[in-house]
Amino acid sequence: MIVGVCPAYLPPIKYMAWIIAQKEIAFVLSGHYQKQTYRNRTEIYGANGKLKLTIPIVHNKNNEHQLDGDVTIHHQSSWQKDHWKSFEASYRSSPFFEFYEDDLYSFFHEKEEKLMDFNIALIKKILSLLNADVKINLAKNEINESLELLNAKEKKVFKTPVYRQVFDSKYGFISNLSILDLIFNVGPESLDYLSKISL
Repeated sequence: MIVGVCPAYLPPIKYMAWIIAQKEIAFVLSGHYQKQTYRNRTEIYGANGKLKLTIPIVHNKNNEHQLDGDVTIHHQSSWQKDHWKSFEASYRSSPFFEFYEDDLYSFFHEKEEKLMDFNIALIKKILSLLNADVKINLAKNEINESLELLNAKEKKVFKTPVYRQVFDSKYGFISNLSILDLIFNVGPESLDYLSKISL
């Protein structure tokens, strides 16, 4: 049975390990948007420790009942430019930033209206960079959905295996950051790393 999940913004390592383990997933289009989830936020390793980045969304009166597929990105701010600058500041000195930056650059310099479309396109690109063979479907009806993968406020941090991080000499290893932290630091070995994580 195919399990569904709402697409997340540059998902944490646990989320991507789960996707790779499935081999086939469905992105759920009909779920209700929830705040404080990885739908519009990600966490990277900055020069001062964990750095949280958020995509601003357009808030409307019915935000509580808004479907994930209807959420639009608020482009009045310079969030794309700000996020890209944060990636450069955090990972320019990582082993594989230059190897992957051209593949990701356009996502932060071209506007996308819908949050879900943006996230799905990013996840597909990341799966391609990982050389991961995962079939992606779009589910318009409610299906068995894995919701805990999206919880950005989970108090118990998922422990991911240690790998070398840019600022680990200052703050130590930070677990379960954005998939970007892994691919910029581990590169082509990222898929093997994700495949070994037990969920």
